[in-house]
Amino acid sequence: MRRLGGNRAGEVRLTRFLRNPAVSCEEMLAEAAERTAERCRGRPVLAIQDTTVLRSQGGGGEYLHAVLAVDAEDGAILGLIDGRFLMREGGRRGARRSVPIEEKESFRWLEGADQAASVCAGAAGVTVIADRESDIFEAFALRPERVDLLVRAAHDRSLEGGQALFAAIDAVPVAGRAELDLPAKPGQPQRTAQMAVRFTAVSLARPKTGRRAGLPPSVAVTLVDLREVDPPVGVTPLHWRLLTTHAVTSAAEAWAVAELYRRRWAIEQLFRTLKTKGFDIEDVPIEAPAPRNRLITAVLIAAVCIQQLVHARDGGPGPLRPASDAFAPEDLPLLEACCVQLEGKTQRQKNPHPKGSLAYAAWVCARLGGWTGYYGKPGPIVMLEGWLEFQALKRGASLLSQYQQAYQHDV
Repeated sequence: MRRLGGNRAGEVRLTRFLRNPAVSCEEMLAEAAERTAERCRGRPVLAIQDTTVLRSQGGGGEYLHAVLAVDAEDGAILGLIDGRFLMREGGRRGARRSVPIEEKESFRWLEGADQAASVCAGAAGVTVIADRESDIFEAFALRPERVDLLVRAAHDRSLEGGQALFAAIDAVPVAGRAELDLPAKPGQPQRTAQMAVRFTAVSLARPKTGRRAGLPPSVAVTLVDLREVDPPVGVTPLHWRLLTTHAVTSAAEAWAVAELYRRRWAIEQLFRTLKTKGFDIEDVPIEAPAPRNRLITAVLIAAVCIQQLVHARDGGPGPLRPASDAFAPEDLPLLEACCVQLEGKTQRQKNPHPKGSLAYAAWVCARLGGWTGYYGKPGPIVMLEGWLEFQALKRGASLLSQYQQAYQHDV
């Protein structure tokens, strides 16, 4: 709070802002979604949704569910689609099975898909991607129009005709083999896995428990199965069973589905930036739920900006995104002024990206955050440090401008 405020007076102003009942998380999220909608127009979009824990309390706690828009072709982060807070309480799973889906916490996965359909209505196409927790029959049966789903299977479901889902794919011969690059995770280095792929069309049977009126007796999907072949010693073999509404008729299309699912890593990176690899939101000493949620919402939107900068740092592989994805038009002159001060004499110390591009802004923020331009690539922590430094410079420039205007007026 003190750092964001800049000084004691700024800290007090920020505290009052967060405690103001007129400040709404919904309004902040709606404005962010409106900007995302513009960036999604005409593009194939992946709406990646996931849930992260903010505070653990016994068998439950406080959680944040977010939906992130990513360009399906080049992986550029287009912005935030939705966010919502959840309070989870411990309880017996069996007792929840008979509850209608609308009354379950898991209804958030359906709401996320609906919000993606609304925000990304102008997109060329929308694919909602989620992990195993969203493997829900209703999600497939009630998916919005013009929206496809790609979900990692969690349940060995019954199929139309009585066969089990996992047995059905096990009986399918391998359609092809290829390498899959896997990003680094905590405790796991980046590696390349040798994968075998299978796929088959299936019809998921409607569950017998907790049925909602009007659900179809079955839904048609494709199951894409990827299994690691000969994994390194001591490494658990990668195995993805992916359910999708996309048609898959060849091994190439099955690999394309796997590449789309691999993009899900973007939202895990977003949550890391929100927490341990960036803003450290879990340690915010605010107990009152309303101001705490307002701060987390604002930081979530800022964390998306940091991830946009990290993705744009190399300038590719697709067309360069504009700096307006993460900066206001009035920020551009200050970015250019900073760049002039940060560039060195050698070619390697020059900003290689064109002015007005997000890659240009990412280079400036990385240098402001302490990156020398020589060693490694700037990650979210460095990019956050530089972004905060830029915000401080922006406040200083604004203060100087106000002072000069007041002085001229007095003269």
